[in-house]
Formats: sequence, C-alpha cells, structure tokens
Amino acid sequence: MAETTDVMRWQTKPLECWRLAKEIREQYYRNYAQAREKGGLRWVGGAWSFGAIPCGLGDDVYGLTSEPYGATIAFNKDLALECQEAAEKYGFARDLCSYMRNYWGSVLLNKYAWGGPFPKPDFVWQDHICCSHAKWYQVVSELEGGIPYFCIDVAVGPYHERTDSRVEYMVGQMHDGIQWLEKITGRRYDDEKLIEAVKNEIRCTSLWAEICTLNKAVPAPLDEKSMYSLYVHLVLNRYTPEVVSFYQTLRDEVKDRVANQIAACPTERCRLMTDTQPPWAFLKIFRYMESYGAVSIGSLYTYGLMGIYDDQPDGSWGAKVTPMERGVAIKTRDQALRAYAEWTLAKPLWQHFYNPALKSRMMARLAREWQVNGVLLHYNRGCEGLSIGIAENRLALLKEGFPVMPFEGNMGDEREFDDTRVMSRIDTFMETLGLRKLY
Repeated sequence: MAETTDVMRWQTKPLECWRLAKEIREQYYRNYAQAREKGGLRWVGGAWSFGAIPCGLGDDVYGLTSEPYGATIAFNKDLALECQEAAEKYGFARDLCSYMRNYWGSVLLNKYAWGGPFPKPDFVWQDHICCSHAKWYQVVSELEGGIPYFCIDVAVGPYHERTDSRVEYMVGQMHDGIQWLEKITGRRYDDEKLIEAVKNEIRCTSLWAEICTLNKAVPAPLDEKSMYSLYVHLVLNRYTPEVVSFYQTLRDEVKDRVANQIAACPTERCRLMTDTQPPWAFLKIFRYMESYGAVSIGSLYTYGLMGIYDDQPDGSWGAKVTPMERGVAIKTRDQALRAYAEWTLAKPLWQHFYNPALKSRMMARLAREWQVNGVLLHYNRGCEGLSIGIAENRLALLKEGFPVMPFEGNMGDEREFDDTRVMSRIDTFMETLGLRKLY
C-alpha cells in the first residue's frame, strides 16, 4: 500500500467495561484459590474442556484452566523462568508446550501465580484434541498425588465431516463423565444447572463472534492486544451468567464505537492480523506497530479460539445462530450434551488439526473480510498444536496476495524470543508496505 502524507487521525477513548473485565478475571482466580474455605470443589483442565458439565455438581465448584494460567505465568518473565527451570530440572524436555512447562513448574514449586501455594484440585476434567492435552494432566494427576482424572476424546474430524455417530461418540463420553463426577465427589448431579451452563457457554461464544465481526469496521474499534484481555473470560468461565452479561455489555459498547467511529488506534492507516498465541512477555510489539499507524485487528486465534461462526445470508462470516434462537429444545441432560457437542465441534481452531488447508481458507477469508493489508505469522515453538501447518498457511496467504512476515518465538518461554530481531523485521515489513514511522 502506498504511504500518504495526510495521516487520518481517528477519535479514540478507553473501553468503559475495561475495569469490569479485570475484576471478573481476578475474582475467577480468587474463587479457585478460596474454594475449599467455602466448602466447595476445585477442578483443573484445559481451556477447551467442557467446563459447563462440572457446573451440575453445584454452584460452589470452581475450575482453573491451564492455558490461560500458563500465559499468566509467561507474562511474568521472572516467574516463568523459575517454572521452566523447575520443569527442566525434573526432567521435562524444553521443546514441549511452554504453557504446559509453566504449569508443571508452578505445581513443582508449589507456587500459585496469584500468590501463595498452588491450590490442589479435587479432580481433573480434561478433553483431548491437541497432542499435549491428555498427557498434560496425566502428569498433573501424578504430581498432585494421584488425583482423579477424566479425559474426553474430541478428535472426531472436522466440522464439515461430522456424522451422527461421531457426535454420539462425544455425547456418550460426556454421559460417562457425569457418572464419574457423581462417583468421585459423592454429589448428586443437577441437570438444570447443566442446561443453564451449556446455554450460557453457547451464548458467550456466539456473542464473542459477533464482537469480532464488528471489528470489520474502519477504523477498527478494538485492537488485538486489548482483545487478549477481553477474550480471556471465554477460556476461564464462559458458562456463568456473569460472563454472558459481560459480553453483552462489551458487544453493545463495541457497536457504539463502530457507530461513532471510535478507533482502537487513532492513527490507523494499515490493518494487520496475526496468528496463534503471541509472545506474552513481549506484547510491546503491538504498540510498536502502532507507531507506524498499523493496527492488528485480531487473528484466527483471538477470534476463533472460542468464537463460533457461520456463513451469513449475505455470504460473509459472522456469529453462528444459537440453538435457542433456532428454537431447538434443550430440556434434558441428553439434549444439553448433544447441543454442547454439536456447537463445540464448530470451533474454528479445532479444524486445522486435521488439515492445514482448512485453516488457510479461514485465514484468507478473515484477511479479505476484515480488509487486512498484511499478516504476521508467529512460528511459535511453544505450541505444537496451533503452529502445525503454519508454513503451508504462509504459502496459501501469499498465493492469495497478502504480504506475510514470519517471525520466530515462543508464547511462554522468553528465552526463545529475540525482540531486537523481531522489531527489525517489523521495520522492514512496514517499509515493504510503504509505511514510515509517525512517532
């Protein structure tokens, strides 16, 4: 794109719901740590685990999801180094998932990222699609003295190839899991709480897709660095009414920003997108790009880690209509689990585990519809799952006509990120896009 001397400056202002987002996140980690004091239960599992299901055990059941916890540690470089070295000293290889190593190190050190000793869980509730998922919590179970562990296999193929038998395979495991939860906790399961939690999760993931779709506007109302703090509730406790209310509030505020052209970046003149997790210890790269008037509008990761999408009547990509909006009855345990399985299988980031071409098509579509001028691809050594096929994704995007800047790093291990080198690559990439620094 050609550089212009007349730099458009947009009106900007902070998000009004920013403080609320911070409070919800902090309360989540406090609730987990203090659960025992309130006579409640604690469970641990992945961000993609079916967190609505343990809700049937009662209102005093609190989870700790592993990937955002690993990212929280990664943001604190000193703590991250402690955790990584503890995991390596124990014998775990450095080329394993860096979130996993951060988490294991936290357990080995008995050090909770939010202060105090690591709060021991009552049980593990996990699912398995990434290569690390099941083994991650097998190790956690062992390190914590053999706590009960249940894992659901969700690797049944991409959404467009789903069949009744594949969905039934997942639903059957969910039914088994509920029986297991009753057995290991001694509690009676409440289907009404399950149904409400499933509906809440479906609403949240549809609302997030709607919010991300609003970022097609020029100027973009949200920037990706800020979105990391906004999407996190979807990987913490998306099944709660408080989080549904938060995303409704955020959706309405973003709509207002679009209507009044309130920009995330006041000097927006170039729109970029990224891919996979960022190097959490070096989020300053996003503000550095803004010095060129370049805003990252998001990525398939920020949009599709939890957001659920579908084709809209006009042919664009947008929020998937919920089963409740379509009049689907969800009144029994089986109906709730079936709706849950069907809905979750549509997750964009689950698709590429089967074929990188599926991810390439989604990324190209996102780049076109969100009017992207260039793409930054993080060759992320810290995540085997979301980096699989990334070289093929780069070639596909180049073929579609989008400039691509790859850079190497690690989402959770700052020892593998050279910020000076990446900044230099950004300078060169901006030059190829015809941009010069504004400040």
